Parts: sequence; structure tokens; C-alpha cells
Amino acid sequence: MKQFSLTAAAVRLAFAAGLTAFAIGVHAQTPTPTPTPQASPTQTVAAVAPANPADVATMDAIVASLYDVISGPPGARNWDRFRSLFVPGARLIPTGARPTGEVGSRVLTPDEYVQRSSPRLEKDGFFEREISRRLEKFGSIAHIFSTYESRHKADDVKPFARGINSIQLMNDGKRWWIVTVFWQAEDEKNPLPAEYLRSRN
Repeated sequence: MKQFSLTAAAVRLAFAAGLTAFAIGVHAQTPTPTPTPQASPTQTVAAVAPANPADVATMDAIVASLYDVISGPPGARNWDRFRSLFVPGARLIPTGARPTGEVGSRVLTPDEYVQRSSPRLEKDGFFEREISRRLEKFGSIAHIFSTYESRHKADDVKPFARGINSIQLMNDGKRWWIVTVFWQAEDEKNPLPAEYLRSRN
């Protein structure tokens, strides 16, 4: 982002493993008439913390910053840094199977993600890293399929979760912004395909 990355039993935590201890609800999305992302009432332009230029200078840098800022041993995270990666109006969307079997998703603002995920991440510790990447880019927009592994400790031999973060990015001419992170965890019915475990392109 299992409760930030998900799995079938409760759409559990990871980030993508850090998100889902809460029940998943489906939110309809309505296309906007303008290509410019609009700020939501809970996240205005003024509310976005200034980014470290090194965090947002390249696609590699912003994706690495996303994983880095949610990862660490028990203790506080730099949530202002986390918020600074996202364009106003950005969304984080965990997706997975409900206990009843159908698939659902929940649409969150960065602030809502912080509110829901920070207690668990900061209490238990959480480490997530990218192990593979598929990239598509055109003009100022890019889409990354980022395969992740999630661990409770950095030196855990085996991850407790794996999955894919679908990350949409935009460059405004000055920096990269995260527009959407849409993810799903691997489960028995949906193991990660080999093409999403190869080295990055």
C-alpha cells in the first residue's frame, strides 16, 4: 500500500501491505472534464508539504521515496514527506477479495491512508521494497507496474506479502507527482505471474 497491500482474508496490510484492516467498499469513479487533477476538500494545494527535490526529480526517485517513507522499524514515519509525493487530489486504492468472494476496492486520500495505516506501521514495523518494474510512458504521464515484497523486519527471510502497486505519475515540467497508487496483493487464486517478477525495464 493486509492493511496497506492486501490479501483475501481481510485485504491485509502492505503498500501496499500497509493498508487494509478496514472493510473494503467499492467507490464509483466519475471522469472529470479536465485533465488537471483537482484538489479534494481534505487535501488542498496549500496542505501539500514541500517536497525534497531529490525525492521527486525522476521516476526512479519518487518510486524509491514512496517505498522508503512507509518502511522502517517500529516508530514514527515522516508523513509530511509521504504527502509531498502526491499531487493534490491523489488517491490510494487497495483492492482485494472480500470474505464473500467478490472483489472490491477502497478509495483513500493520502491523509486517509495516513490515518488508517500509521498506527499499524508504527507499532509493528514494516518494510516494503520493489522487486520488479514494468514501465509505460507518454509525454508527461507514466504508468508503473511495481511488484513489491513486504516484511515486518528488514532481515526477515521470507516476505509476509507480495503484490503489485499500479502507480500513475505526472510530470508538471518541474517535478514528478504520484497521481494514483492502485494495488492488489498476491493470493492463492492470483499468484504473481513470471513476467512481473523479472528485473525492471
